[in-house]
Amino acid sequence: MTENKPLLKKLDIVAYILSVLVIGLVIAMRPADRFAIDFDTSWMPGFNALVNTIAGVFLILALYFIKKKNIKAHRNMIFGAMLFSAMFLLTYVVYHFTTPETKFCKEGTIKTIYFIILISHIILAGLSLPFILLTFNRGITMSVEKHRRMTRWVYPVWLYVVFSGPLVYLMLKPCY
Repeated sequence: MTENKPLLKKLDIVAYILSVLVIGLVIAMRPADRFAIDFDTSWMPGFNALVNTIAGVFLILALYFIKKKNIKAHRNMIFGAMLFSAMFLLTYVVYHFTTPETKFCKEGTIKTIYFIILISHIILAGLSLPFILLTFNRGITMSVEKHRRMTRWVYPVWLYVVFSGPLVYLMLKPCY
């Protein structure tokens, strides 16, 4: 399969638009509690942690398959990671638009560690989204060299984000 530059340009425009919309949504989540809903959302933080972890497993499997030169399996794993990341994002936004923020309830060194992980997670999640989408676009349009160059930087950040999120949840869980 050869590189599809016209499709890449169109997909990149979609990636930029999606990135702006998602970052705007996340910024708009504060303060929460603006939209009353008639169902229990208390299950969502645990679900989000699980879905993020599954996305991380897909990412690890994607690396495994590309090292084995199994492009089809690699692509399927990336589609899985993207799907689970999208599910995470949808439920994350619903939860945070409808539920007051949970404050960290521990003190001392653990609080410092929590905030270091939380802040790095938030910053890297926001910054990485457009790059994840752009890297994905280069992969599906067979812009292989550009995809490889971007993946060297984007992959470890995405992996950190999908695993630091569940870690933040586990640290915050006693405070719910």
